[in-house]
Formats: sequence, C-alpha cells, structure tokens
Amino acid sequence: MKLNIAVIPGDGAGPEMVLPALDILRIISRRYGHILKLTEVTACGKGIEEQGSPLPEEAQRVCLASDAVLLGNVGLKKYQDNPFHLRPEYGLLKLRRCLKVTTNIRPVRLYAPLCSLSPLKKEVTERGLDLIFVRDIAGGVLCSEQVRQVGEHGAEAYEYEYYNVDIVWDTAKIAFEIAGARKKKLLSLDKANVLESSRLWRKTVTQMGEHYPGIQLSHGYIDSAALKLVTHPEEFDVVVTSNLFGDIISDEGTGLTGTPGLYASAELSVKGPGLYTPNQLHHPDETMIGKQMVCPVGMIAAVALMLRCSFGLEEEAEAVEKGIEQVLEEGYVTADLAEKNLEKKQVVGTAVMGEMIARKIKEG
Repeated sequence: MKLNIAVIPGDGAGPEMVLPALDILRIISRRYGHILKLTEVTACGKGIEEQGSPLPEEAQRVCLASDAVLLGNVGLKKYQDNPFHLRPEYGLLKLRRCLKVTTNIRPVRLYAPLCSLSPLKKEVTERGLDLIFVRDIAGGVLCSEQVRQVGEHGAEAYEYEYYNVDIVWDTAKIAFEIAGARKKKLLSLDKANVLESSRLWRKTVTQMGEHYPGIQLSHGYIDSAALKLVTHPEEFDVVVTSNLFGDIISDEGTGLTGTPGLYASAELSVKGPGLYTPNQLHHPDETMIGKQMVCPVGMIAAVALMLRCSFGLEEEAEAVEKGIEQVLEEGYVTADLAEKNLEKKQVVGTAVMGEMIARKIKEG
C-alpha cells in the first residue's frame, strides 16, 4: 500500500517527538511492504518565522494532497501576544477547516506499569480502562458565531448550540464503524431531557443505528456519564457525543489515567485526509524542550491511530501499540514521567525511548 503522509513537526517538543515516530513509520513500511512517502511541511511557528503565516498556501496544498497529516505539538509562549492570525494555534484551526474534518477520535487506556499515576482508587484501576471517545467538532457552541452586545442588564454574550442532521450523521457514522471493530457497543451521550439540539442528536444517531443492526446502541446523559466514568470506567467502550460535551468528557477520560500526554488524537472526515496529533498538543513545561526529556509515546501512538483509521492497517497499528506497551512494562520512562515520583523506573531520553519501541517492533 502507498502511504502518502504530510508531516508538520510543530513547535516546542514537537520535532523531538516526531522524529522517533517517523522512524517507526519507516520500520513498519519496510516490515509490511508498504511504499512510504513523507513530505515535511512548513507550518506553525516555523511557518510564521519563515513565511509570515502559521499555515502557508503551499502547506495547505501538500496536506490536501496527502492521505494523512501527522502533526507535532502546537504553540509556544513566545507567540501568545501575537495577533491571533499570527499564532501557531491559528494554523491548526485553519488546517482543520482546510481538511474539512468533522470528528475527533481519542482512544484512552490505562498502561499497567503507570497505573500508580492515576487519581483513581486502586480497586477501580484494577478493573481497567480502555475506551474511545468520538466527538463531533463541526457543530455546537464551539463552532458557533459569537455574539457580544449590550442588553437590558448590561453586557451580554452568547453562542448557539447549533446542529443539523448532516453534522450528526458524519460523526455517528464514524462512531458506528469504530464500535463495529471493537465490542460492537456504542454509547451516545447528550442532554436530551432539556436541550432541543440534543433531541435532534439522539434521533439522528438512532436513525444511523438502523444501518448498523449488529451494533448495540444505548443513550445516556452527559452528566450521569461523567460521574460513572470516575466510578466504573470499565463499563465504557465507544462513546459518541457532541462538541462541547466531548471536549469535556474526553479530557476527563485522559486525565483519569494520570498520563494524558501518552495518548493520540485523530481528526477525521467521512472522506479526505485525517489529522493525527498527540492528545496533549502543547507540552506544559517548556523548560524541557530540546533536552530529550519529553516522552514521544503520544506521537508514536498517533502513528498507530493513523495506520488504523486512515489506512485500515490493523496488524501494523497493533504492532506499534505492542511495542509501546513492552517498553513501558520493562520500566523505561522519560524525564517528564520520572518527575511524577515513579519508583523503580529507568529514565531514558526521547530519542532512546523511540529507539527502544522501534526495536520491539523489529523483533515482532
């Protein structure tokens, strides 16, 4: 298979994390006989510095012509006072519009050697946590026109929780496809007891379910699910929900592991290139940048997610995930994880961590 991938190394720790991820892509391609084409794209901070734009036109063209886009971290404090159109984050938003992505995918699972970092009680983590959040990113208040004005009571502001059938349909279809490849269970979350937009959401997801008779669809309320996720996370498998609700509950899910930076995120459309990033798009400690202290696992996990979602290469994706698990099980961590008071762990650099995962993949 031909794998045509655009690569944006990104800002801060992004380039350090992307390099081992690309090495692993090359290893996977050689092992399984794929033809790999990697095209580096100038964007984000580098785009601002070199071309005066966080997403130059050439970058857009290359990304649109690719099968998938791999993106490292986005944003640095040095740009935070720039006009928004000259900040790396604007390049990410522009890229999303360019690719017409509609749906965010966030897999979350507990890595057994790092369970002690979870804020959950031991009896809860022992039951496991392995689920996927599927979130609309095309509708709702986060994509709404923003209104700020003066009213009867002074300053007022609001957005619209807007949905239509097509927006819900796209995300629901992706969610049902993912559920079909797992336990064939899909939970849709909304607030249909009070919101008209949620009633449309629930009705449309139910209609989509008629096309997937082998999938067990259930509905729940977002507030009840947020509570249950803390007490019984093992009962969740694939969860689909709207933009704002998904933004919140997927962060809750990764936060419950205690290692939110070790997961991947995908932004997909029903057709067209997907965008793959680490779940944590900006490393919180900029003092670690450039010092080989940041864990590349989130970026490498993004490679696995890309192989699975954009190319349908399940065996290859599993090989990458198995390599990650084996290295973590052997007790290796990077400095950013070691800071969390983990005991009996061996600290290695970013590149070395990637090399160790790559070696496990080669060994099969």
